[in-house]
Amino acid sequence: MKENQSMNNRNADASRRHLIWGAGAAAAVAGVGLALWRFEPEPVAQVASHPLWAQQFETPTGEGLGMAQFKGKPLILNFWATWCPPCIEELPMINTFWRENSPNGHQVVALAIDQPSAVRRFMARQPLAFPVGLAGLEGTSLAKSLGNAVGGLPFTVFFKADSSIWRQKMGQLTVEDLSQWRAAVA
Repeated sequence: MKENQSMNNRNADASRRHLIWGAGAAAAVAGVGLALWRFEPEPVAQVASHPLWAQQFETPTGEGLGMAQFKGKPLILNFWATWCPPCIEELPMINTFWRENSPNGHQVVALAIDQPSAVRRFMARQPLAFPVGLAGLEGTSLAKSLGNAVGGLPFTVFFKADSSIWRQKMGQLTVEDLSQWRAAVA
């Protein structure tokens, strides 16, 4: 009889393990779904009159960078920081894209949500050919007003020539993202 009781206990233990694994898997799927839903950029109303176009930023070299000069042409606006590994990884790719496509009117601006001294040190080690503005912590509010509900980085907004938003992307860019945008605004 003891053998049967031992066998029943093993079956009960296996059932409990399966139940726990099943509940854990369901919780993981629900968590991933919630994260994807929360990180989805929000739509932005009246982009053409958005306060972005009136903004003025200082560059790492101390010059002024007015956003109004970028209105009316396709623009990639990238929010980044020196402490953000995916931001740092995507910058060389964005730089290459800008070098290849700026003659065709495609523009890129990166706004650093970071300390000016950290950005200057970074730019001394890894110069970028496209304009970089020092947005500081205020850049977080600007990114949120452009659809970045959670304030995560990197965050990129793709504008068409009419200043409308073609797409917003939370997370690291890919070559395919840039190719799709180039084709969409051509």
